[in-house]
Amino acid sequence: MERTVLITGATSGIGEAAAVKFAQSSDRLILTGRRKERLDELSSHLADTCGTEVLALCFDVRDRTAVEKNLGSLPGNWNQIDILINNAGLAVGLSHLDEGEPDDWDRMVDTNIKGLLYVTRTIAPLMVRRGSGHIINIASIAGKEVYENGAVYCATKHAVDALSRGMRLDFVKHGIKVTNIAPGLVETEFSIVRFKGNKERASAVYSGLEPLTGDDIAEVIHYCASLPAHVCINDVVITPVAQANSTTTIRKTIQP
Repeated sequence: MERTVLITGATSGIGEAAAVKFAQSSDRLILTGRRKERLDELSSHLADTCGTEVLALCFDVRDRTAVEKNLGSLPGNWNQIDILINNAGLAVGLSHLDEGEPDDWDRMVDTNIKGLLYVTRTIAPLMVRRGSGHIINIASIAGKEVYENGAVYCATKHAVDALSRGMRLDFVKHGIKVTNIAPGLVETEFSIVRFKGNKERASAVYSGLEPLTGDDIAEVIHYCASLPAHVCINDVVITPVAQANSTTTIRKTIQP
């Protein structure tokens, strides 16, 4: 049965991979992102290759007015959303708290927490009225632990973890599923953003081991979203085999 799936942050990484995966399942998609060119390119590609019906909406989840404008008045039957994937999120900077950049903190808090809340607040009432739906929040292993130099990012992902558990309590009586997915090392644009375009530093994060990919996480998202109606996976932590927790990895030495 065709479902309507809303994915935030769909222009790269996990969001893009999830869009492809659900398109291959003949679901129709509402894709959001800040980069219009990428969003339009992905939408056209999925429509051409999978025959998927796509509604592309370009806005920043940090902007509550834009969220409400774009998602609060969806055309036709696009507001019959079956699955919401709150994927938009980022890390910016890697420093001790006393040396951190407040602008970086604002960007993480506004995207990872407030953006997720704005989108959920707009979409959840539609699910409540229908008595069904599935909210999937892309959190992080950083929401389960805290590591040096990452206090603020970890705090935002702890908030996502807590919000997922709170949503589960709030929405259980309405038959709405809530799933928290917490990946470890996933090689996407994540580290490039964190290091503000420094590709050398970003590459070092994944050197000497085989990290997860956006496709790996998309597989898990799709699995969680495709179980029988009475089954809900509440929480998933996913790491590469070479990663035990946020700070413990096994890396192969590259011979000169």
